[in-house]
Amino acid sequence: MQLSDKDILLLFQQDKSEAFRLLLSKYQKPIYHLIRRMVIDHEDANDLIQDVFIKVWNKLDKFRGESKLFTWLYRIAVNETLNFINKKKRRAIISFQENEHKLSSKIDNSNEFSGDEIQKKLQKALLKLPNKQRLVFNMKYFEELTYHQISDITGTSIGALKANYHHAVQKIEYMILNEY
Repeated sequence: MQLSDKDILLLFQQDKSEAFRLLLSKYQKPIYHLIRRMVIDHEDANDLIQDVFIKVWNKLDKFRGESKLFTWLYRIAVNETLNFINKKKRRAIISFQENEHKLSSKIDNSNEFSGDEIQKKLQKALLKLPNKQRLVFNMKYFEELTYHQISDITGTSIGALKANYHHAVQKIEYMILNEY
């Protein structure tokens, strides 16, 4: 039985280690998958998930409850992931297209993306989207979050999220139907 977020936060006041273990048990896998879909590389995703939960450990006692714990955790994960992607782009020696090709080949050779051919085409098309559209698409399509939840996590208006999702879907459909 999993404890509610409220119960985990209450336990955190008494037994920090146990509460954090329960938090990890509840959120590590979904947050890892969100990160992995954005960065593709397993090693990068593992590094980021560690960074996220180190940040959570260091700041959990300062969590004020102004948002849901779920929202707070996802916001940290999204910010860490987008910062990582932006840093990687800035210091990349290889071109954006070469990096995209490298990540695309990881999709072909990864067990994580072992779906049928259309699933791999979808993942490769996602690589070509701007980060914000890719993030919104991943959160809506794969994580099945509501626009309201995504808005709370990203700080973006629901209207802008709907537009991002709509544009992402149009671009993905075009890329899959036209083989990029």
